[in-house]
Amino acid sequence: MAAAPAAAGSGAGRGRRAAATVAAWGGWGGRPRPGNILLQLRQGQLTGRGLVRAVQFTETFLTERDKQSKWSGIPQLLLKLYASSHLHSDFIECQNILKEISPLLSMEAMAFVTEERKLTQETTYPNTYIFDLFGGVDLLVEILMRPTISIRGQKLKISDEMSKDCLSILYNTCVCTEGVTKRLAEKNDFVIFLFTLMTSKKTFLQTATLIEDILGVKKEMIRLDEVPNLSSLVSNFDQQQLANFCRILAVTISEMDTGNDDKHTLLAKNAQQKKSLSLGPSAAEINQAALLSIPGFVERLCKLATRKVSESTGTASFLQELEEWYTWLDNALVLDALMRVANEESEHNQGASEENGLPHTSTRTQLPQSMKIMHEIMYKLEVLYVLCVLLMGRQRNQVHRMIAEFKLIPGLNNLFDKLIWRKHSASALVLHGHNQNCDCSPDITLKIQFLRLLQSFSDHHENKYLLLNNQELNELSAISLKANIPEVEAVLNTDRSLVCDGKRGLLTRLLQVMKKEPAESSFRFWQARAVESFLRGTTSYADQMFLLKRGLLEHILYCIVDSECKSRDVLQSYFDLLGELMKFNVDAFKRFNKYINTDAKFQVFLKQINSSLVDSNMLVRCVTLSLDRFENQVDMKVAEVLSECRLLAYISQVPTQMSFLFRLINIIHVQTLTQENVSCLNTSLVILMLARRKERLPLYLRLLQRMEHSKKYPGFLLNNFHNLLRFWQQHYLHKDKDSTCLENSSCISFSYWKETVSILLNPDRQSPSALVSYIEEPYMDIDRDFTEE
Repeated sequence: MAAAPAAAGSGAGRGRRAAATVAAWGGWGGRPRPGNILLQLRQGQLTGRGLVRAVQFTETFLTERDKQSKWSGIPQLLLKLYASSHLHSDFIECQNILKEISPLLSMEAMAFVTEERKLTQETTYPNTYIFDLFGGVDLLVEILMRPTISIRGQKLKISDEMSKDCLSILYNTCVCTEGVTKRLAEKNDFVIFLFTLMTSKKTFLQTATLIEDILGVKKEMIRLDEVPNLSSLVSNFDQQQLANFCRILAVTISEMDTGNDDKHTLLAKNAQQKKSLSLGPSAAEINQAALLSIPGFVERLCKLATRKVSESTGTASFLQELEEWYTWLDNALVLDALMRVANEESEHNQGASEENGLPHTSTRTQLPQSMKIMHEIMYKLEVLYVLCVLLMGRQRNQVHRMIAEFKLIPGLNNLFDKLIWRKHSASALVLHGHNQNCDCSPDITLKIQFLRLLQSFSDHHENKYLLLNNQELNELSAISLKANIPEVEAVLNTDRSLVCDGKRGLLTRLLQVMKKEPAESSFRFWQARAVESFLRGTTSYADQMFLLKRGLLEHILYCIVDSECKSRDVLQSYFDLLGELMKFNVDAFKRFNKYINTDAKFQVFLKQINSSLVDSNMLVRCVTLSLDRFENQVDMKVAEVLSECRLLAYISQVPTQMSFLFRLINIIHVQTLTQENVSCLNTSLVILMLARRKERLPLYLRLLQRMEHSKKYPGFLLNNFHNLLRFWQQHYLHKDKDSTCLENSSCISFSYWKETVSILLNPDRQSPSALVSYIEEPYMDIDRDFTEE
């Protein structure tokens, strides 16, 4: 007999098992030989021919075989289940048989998930595997879908209790037996049908969990507009069900990621976009539109995201739901963890009470509050994710308007201290298989999801001022008035009834926790990204000063210089934020010079910049642009900064600019351009555009040529740059590309960007500003196809 099958998640894959099966299988006919019965069943399952179900055997044979193989009587039970589940059955006997099968699989699945399974002998097969092998999965799918069949105009019905048993058995089999979930995912009509089972509260949780697992492995994304009566289904969910439904929505509204790094290159993305234009909207976009068409959908999500723990489900119904969760394996682990938290809290409170001579509260009364807090965190995770994806979709402006109208931002502001950024207890929840510093823990994931939402909400949108309260908006107006500059129009247009209330707005609260964050914290990256998104777009002096007055620049410099941050992701986010904070702002450069007040500190700062230009090039760009503007201003304050600031003096030197330019061009190639490093190409263009303004473009190109020769590799840099600029034209001159980001970040008109690229790509070798004029004929290689490796 063959060795026992590998469990789902182990190293042995379905393909390897299938290959072994094909090699061992010698065909079948007549009475099957006991030695190869399981191999024949597996082959039948893969091919759809031959032995595929228990009904193809006699009960006598199965009983005899079971004595030797210890199959726990599962094949015989399936034989009875098949006989009792015909169309005219009342399903009473069918349900009794399911009750016998269920515990045989659930205990095994619980042991599998909790990693407590013991090593089995080679002759022992898991119950879930035997159940699937003898056709149990396909039979349960047929039973569940009986209501889709009509007899004499009447649809068949099965009870909710029976549906729950079927769903539970299917889920347990998916957990333990590799390939089952994928096979179910291929049954598109079954997946669509499962949504209809969510209309009943009794089967909702089991159905939602199974759907989530199936959609997680489905190759093609399901279309929600194919779900019967989707709008009615979702509208009838209570808030608890809607929150759980968001777990499913997270899979259906996010663009599928193939996991292939090549797909993330701009070349691949552009090719995919061209393909998408001919195919129409993606399934994810269709699903987003379907959800937004449901009346009150976004409003209900905003209410879920902002409700307080005290407003959530009452204790009785909450505990009832958790009792159901306990029967569902992945959630049982959460419940166990919560029980541990509650017990630790109880022991702590009991000890404190005894010291004070006070009566202590029992664990039973302690438990619900601990559980309800984590329960609410788990819900908000899913809801915030869905809102975040919708904010980044095609209907962004529509979603923005609704989120503002339903006061999501002030609601989150009110939850910030008590829930979102609450202080951790000594017994902070740690899920099974993780540690308390793991990014998968609910507390940490909620914070990251919250920061991602703020980033999406603020990015290039005037609604970002809803992150402030009335007093802080007045402060922005006062800054503009003092500087004798016009108020930002978006500030004037902000609806004051929709902004944050309380002593501090959400942005200020974020700055406070950001400055207290430990050096090694994983939150630093997301915090910096969220604050930077508030500054993106057209540079606002008032916005910059609002953040400067709260010590943000000094905090960033401390992290870069004094803590000597090593994380590349955090450094990149801090450099990007620093660039937006300092751009064109004389006061910011004065503060920089005051903090970086020694040569030693400045050298550490430069070392961090030069360690990775992919990470720091946005700061280099902002300082270069600021220097250009300051040099063209007649102002004593500006003149003082120009004469004193180490950073401006460093960037003003032509050798420094050439060093940056050479390295920026050299670290990127058309085939490796991504959304992350394309900024290096645009920063190199900024340096050359400013040189062109000063009629120094030929000088810079000649210096690049000399640097090439000094490296003993003439032509390698300028050929590469020529190809990069050709790609730039294809990428940015496409009708779907938004050029305003380049304009806003540089304050250089997009027409000047296009003109400069055209001048550099001029094929006339007599032009002093054309790249080809500086590439010697033997080394010319400018017409390479972008798709070449």
